[in-house]
Formats: sequence, C-alpha cells, structure tokens
Amino acid sequence: MNSLTTAAGATGAATGDPFRPAFHYTAGRNWLNDPNGLVYLNGTYHLFYQHNPFGPDWGNMSWGHATSRDLLTWDEQPVAIACDEHEAIFSGSAVFDEFNTSGLGTAANPPLVAVYTSAYTDASPLAGRQAQSLAYSLDEGLTWAKYHGNPVLDRESAEFRDPKVFWYDGGAGSYWVMVAVEAVQRQVVLYKSNDLKAWEHLSTFGPANATGGVWECPDLFELAVNGDPQDTRWVLIVNLNPGGIAGGSAGQYFLGTFDGVAFRSESTVTEGLQTDGSRMRDYGWLDWGRDYYAAVSFSNMPDGRRVMIGWMNNWDYARETPTGAWRSAMSLPREVSLIRVDGTLVLRQRAVDPFCGLGTVQYQLGPQALAPGVLALPPTAETARIDVEFRPGTADSVGLLVRSVDTEQIVIRYDVADGILRLDRRASGNVRFHDAFPSIETVEVPLQDGSLRLRVYLDRCSVEVFAQDGLATVTDLVFPSPAGNGLAVFAQGEGAHLVGLDVVG
Repeated sequence: MNSLTTAAGATGAATGDPFRPAFHYTAGRNWLNDPNGLVYLNGTYHLFYQHNPFGPDWGNMSWGHATSRDLLTWDEQPVAIACDEHEAIFSGSAVFDEFNTSGLGTAANPPLVAVYTSAYTDASPLAGRQAQSLAYSLDEGLTWAKYHGNPVLDRESAEFRDPKVFWYDGGAGSYWVMVAVEAVQRQVVLYKSNDLKAWEHLSTFGPANATGGVWECPDLFELAVNGDPQDTRWVLIVNLNPGGIAGGSAGQYFLGTFDGVAFRSESTVTEGLQTDGSRMRDYGWLDWGRDYYAAVSFSNMPDGRRVMIGWMNNWDYARETPTGAWRSAMSLPREVSLIRVDGTLVLRQRAVDPFCGLGTVQYQLGPQALAPGVLALPPTAETARIDVEFRPGTADSVGLLVRSVDTEQIVIRYDVADGILRLDRRASGNVRFHDAFPSIETVEVPLQDGSLRLRVYLDRCSVEVFAQDGLATVTDLVFPSPAGNGLAVFAQGEGAHLVGLDVVG
C-alpha cells in the first residue's frame, strides 16, 4: 500500500518530482483519468479511476483504486478491475448493495457492486461494442470478481458507456436507476432494475445545451435548495469533450425534476445539436477552467452530503503533460449544494479543505487602500490556500499574482467594467508542450455588496479558484519553475480596497 497524497506540506519537490501534488491524488506511476465508482463504506472513501497499470499513456484501461478516511490523504491500493484480452474496463460507478438485491453476496455480507462499461476488443465475440457489466466485492473493495453473466445491458452500440447507478425510492417505486450515455448522439439514457442484472429502459434526455463534443460521465442526484428538504431539485451532470466553455473537455449541469422515470430540465437554454457557440456562457458549467472533467459524485455518503471529484486535466493535451512516469491528478473533492442567488438556482461548490485544522497562517494583510500598481508580499510555499477579499470600488481591476519568479507568473484578475474574473496562465512556466495550453480562462462573477471574495488553492501543478464562496470555480493546471513562489496583490486605477488576505500553508 502506497500513500500518494498527504496533508498540506508533503515534500514531492524535494524528491526530484517537482510537479507531484501535495494534496491532490495521483497514482504512484502511470496514467490516470476519469474518477469511477466513488463510494463510501464503513468509514472509508473509495476512489476508483481509469488507469493504465503498464505505462504513463492512455491504454490498457483498468480500474485503479485508492482509499481514504478523510477525503484528503489517499492510499493507493492494487488494481481493482483489470482489463483482459476481451475487454477494457471503461468508466462506471459502484454501489453498496445493502439488501443483496443482486444475489452476489449474502444477507450477512452484502456486496459492493461495480457497474462498468465493457469496451470489447477484437478478440471478443462482441468486438467493437460498449456494454454495461458487473463486478463485485465481498471484502469491502479489496478484491473483485467479474460477474459470470456479463454484459448485463447491451444496446449493440459502439458508444454506450459510463453508467452511474443509484437507488431510487419515490412515487414510482423503489429500484436501481442507471444513468448512462449514447455518447455520439449526445443523449443520456436511463434504465431501471430490481437486481442490477436485468434492466428496463425508462427514458432518454438530450441533446441539449452544450453539444460540441461527445457526452460522457453522467450523474443524477437530488439536492435541497438552500438546505430546505421540502424544496428540492435534481441535478443532471453531463461531461463533454470537446466543446467545453474554455476549450476541450468540461462538465455541464442541468437542473430539474426526476419522477423515477424521466428527468425534465428546467434550465435548458438550447435544444438539439448546436451549430454555433453563441449561447455557451448561458449554460450551467461545473467549472470555467480548462482542467475539470469527468466529475462524478460519491454514493452512500453519510449525512446526505454530495461530494464530487473531477479529473484535473483536458483531453486537448492530457497525453503530453510534463510529469514523467506519472500522468494526471484528481481535483480536490468538492461538496456541492443548491442555492438561490437573485432568484436563480446556482450550484455552489466548496472544496474539502486540505488545510483545515492542519495548516497555519503564514501571512496576513489587514484592511487597507490599494494604490495603483503591484504590492509584493512575502513569498508563499509551492502549496498554500489564499483567502482574499477585495472591494474594487472605482478601480479598473484588482487581483493576485501567484507562483511568480522573473518573467513567470499566474495572474488572477477581476475586471470591474465587465464583471469578469480571469485566470491567465500564459506565462505560468512550462507552457510550450502543447499549443492549446497557454490560455486565459474567464467567468462572470457579480460583486456582492461591492465585494469579491476568492479562495485559491495552490498545489505544485494546479490552481483552483473558488469565487464568492464557490458560486463560480476555475481550475487550471500549471507547471511553474521550482523557484516560482512569489505572491502579490495589485490594482489598476484608483479607489480599490483590500478587505483582508490570509495565506495558509
């Protein structure tokens, strides 16, 4: 067992691995992409993920496995579900079959059941198809066996994948629901089952909103609005690639109702396949950066919480990121909720904080007027949480410079005239490994009572920005020089005030 992430302050850079994150999960070696089978059981969080056990490039898709007691420190486990000569193990989900509806365990020892996509190889009688299959564990996820009756759902399709399964208990009855995609058709297809083996089609949703790439990795769950259990909406997550708001991969969400049969969106802006991007900024996006994809949520979470994790990369350049023998990391886990802002329902995301109770305040700056220009602050470490609040006033812009040295810098800038928050990584360090990497990400962020609040998580190869307590997020990879640890605040124009700044590390 190998611990791959620790609390803030890990020393990956000291071991000659300058981009190994301190508080984002990575596999010890080799390729990693979509999170799969996120499930909580008996005090342990299980993170499965797409993984190549044999090299740092995509291929040999199997389910890697990591476990955690706190969503922050992860221990890598042996490969859970391995590819073979007949199938690659594509994305899916895992459920705790508490009442042994599948018959794959016993009443005394109910199973964990993984529902995954079998991507059949040329050696298989089902060559070229993608269909849904089962594997099960009777020792809380340590070892897995494939179900002898696989596949359990086959549409004879080459692009039918990524099943997310949950238990539905409502007016239409009580049963398992599968949410999967016909990727190229940009459709979410829903099925039901009493035993996870025999599936009946319920309904189909889409195409709608962003359709510039294939749809992948759906999720469907219910959230209370403003914490009121009498006022709820269902959230349908649909990831797509390409066609994201910042280019390449991204995740979008719809809000609406689910009656046990059909999801009905209340937030659809455009229906059908879109031929232009004129309404892109009107859609619901999980993240406005370049590097948050395939986001899905944990099942069986205690206390009704809903926590999601995404793959912190982008298919535009994922195969070329300069990290050596390992490639790709997961985002910080994010607890999501629904709130009303000026009458509009918005998905709020707050990171599970790796510094909570562990980090110390390294530097504080109290309320003061900000003169035009750049105010350099004491350097930060490679890893930190920065909490800052600005009152831009009559200034043109305010913001932060982070991970800076010489001509390198990451710019987080808020422009008052258009109300846009920008994350500029064009001079962030190594940006030349792919033409699509140098970029500026943008999101509209209205001021609240004249203020802008930002929480910024810096890790060795990433920046995650949470604006206005998580009403908007921007996630980008960066590959700065090891000496790049400069920090500054800046203002352009007169009239800006700093309410406060804390650096925790």
